Amino acid sequence: MAVGKEIRSKIKSISNTQKITSAMEMVAASKMRATQLRRNKSLPYAKQIIKLASHLGEATPEEFKHQYLTPRDVKRVGIIVVSSDRGLAGGLNNNLFKLVANQMKEWKKSGIDVEIATVGNKANAFFSRFGGNLVATVNNLGDAPSSKDLIGITTAMLDLFQEGKIDELHVFANEFVNTMTQKPRSVQVLPVIPGVLQDQLDFESLTDESSLAWDYVYDSAPVDLMNIVLDRYIEYAIYQAVVENVACEMAARMIAMKAASDNAGDLIDELQLVYNKARQAAITQEITEIVSGAAAIN
Repeated sequence: MAVGKEIRSKIKSISNTQKITSAMEMVAASKMRATQLRRNKSLPYAKQIIKLASHLGEATPEEFKHQYLTPRDVKRVGIIVVSSDRGLAGGLNNNLFKLVANQMKEWKKSGIDVEIATVGNKANAFFSRFGGNLVATVNNLGDAPSSKDLIGITTAMLDLFQEGKIDELHVFANEFVNTMTQKPRSVQVLPVIPGVLQDQLDFESLTDESSLAWDYVYDSAPVDLMNIVLDRYIEYAIYQAVVENVACEMAARMIAMKAASDNAGDLIDELQLVYNKARQAAITQEITEIVSGAAAIN
């Protein structure tokens, strides 16, 4: 029965694929717990450093206004696009790239140039097709990225900002809402606008504090202290986006692999039904031929 043999071959092939997707689902689920824990551990520090940077924006007098706190006329922007190194994560990267592409088109309509830095192989592959001026990149950070791994890309973008080659710095990454939901977002990192970054990241707002005139007693030169605080703020704003994106990647991959395994199971059931019908038809035909032959002899 040639048809039955072909169907059995398809069932075996799909079953092998289902085993692979099920194993990948379990691996992603295991890694997701670790990445969520890492994200949750770094989140309190990121919240506080961002809150402090916002307060500095309110507190700093004009005589030593830091360039990171001073808005400019926007002619060029820098973006850091955080993606995954691998695929098989559903629409995680594609949804992010749609947001990036739409925003870049809006900037282009306004005559604003864009300098691009990427995190992850998928972002590199996207911009190789989409086009753009890629100035820095970092890949293969693994499941446990370190802030040290991002020093190169962070320094490259800060140098552009300090030299006046970009007027704003934005970070595009995925936000971990819950295991089932991840959404792409864009946050403005530089210049620091009090309260805006907190609102973009859904951190605790400054609603009860926005009317206060913030000020600090500086132990040493205010500019030196602000340099340290604002550098840490930028580092951790970018690092938190990368950590968040890794957690999103594992959750999205787990969901995608579960859906693939379920679809494979449904397809196996359908093919098994087709195989049973074909087998039954072949048996019926054989019985009919035997009966017909016996009747002819008699």
